[in-house]
Amino acid sequence: METYLGLDLGGTKLLIGEMDSRGNILRYKKYDSGYFNQQAALEIIKSSLDDYIRTVGWYDQKPVAMGVGLIGRVDPNEGVWLQIDPSRTQRIELAKELSDIYGMPCHIDNDVKSATRAERVWGFGQISKNFIYVNVGTGIAVGTVINGRQIRGSHFNAGEVGHLRVGVNIGIKCGCGRMDCVEAIAAGIGFDNCARLLRNQYETGLHIPAEKGERVIVSEVFALSQKGDPLCTVLVENAAEALANLIMNLVRVIDPDTVVLGGGIVADGYMHEKILEKLHPTTMRFVSNGVVITKLNPGFIGLLGAGAVAMNM
Repeated sequence: METYLGLDLGGTKLLIGEMDSRGNILRYKKYDSGYFNQQAALEIIKSSLDDYIRTVGWYDQKPVAMGVGLIGRVDPNEGVWLQIDPSRTQRIELAKELSDIYGMPCHIDNDVKSATRAERVWGFGQISKNFIYVNVGTGIAVGTVINGRQIRGSHFNAGEVGHLRVGVNIGIKCGCGRMDCVEAIAAGIGFDNCARLLRNQYETGLHIPAEKGERVIVSEVFALSQKGDPLCTVLVENAAEALANLIMNLVRVIDPDTVVLGGGIVADGYMHEKILEKLHPTTMRFVSNGVVITKLNPGFIGLLGAGAVAMNM
């Protein structure tokens, strides 16, 4: 049986796994990644992949090809990882290096664009040729498919919508330099930053870590919000309004028939319900398939995307 190797490198973890051509994950292993630059990330990828081969091994024969989903700007045609963000920019010919080391073809792409590939091949792309995949996790980005083709832009930077303002004014500064970007309000980093900014204005039972590098646990925010915790209620309402406004703005620009939500923040369905309550029916009237949570396993859509990249789909 032909299999494909996927590597999904996110902001906090690296997931490595093997799958078949139908997107069935056969085996996998998770590794912590932490904050890194591109050169450090390359070393994390190589050491983790060496460990995977040694401790997990191949399902049967060596995989046909390898695919890697990466944060930041990626040129999938040339196999070059261009940058993570403006402060972490180092052009790395990642596909060639991994191919040379591990002796199999390697293809790479941005992580959210990779997940969008998985959605196009195995998810709602089976019923739609015009959809948006909105990933709400540590950060926020979208993959856009129009007439069956994925949009990338002139510098492989299309879809970085986390840095749009959406009419929710909190006074939180985003890492990009602007104020009140949707990512700074509704992503994992946003919940943490907003909790710290607003903690003195509202009572709360939320644990806000003092340790550098630790963030509030978003699932705890959700649980406390459902119990009426004042701060957590505000955090959830702000995030839901921000995401709903983002979706409606994207719908006006792109005219999709389907909006697919993925990522850890929306995976359990709680935020999905909150978002749906805030969508305006006139704006959403042509989104015939609705705003839906991905049918693919949210915890593995990035890995499936890397597999789709390996298959060059």
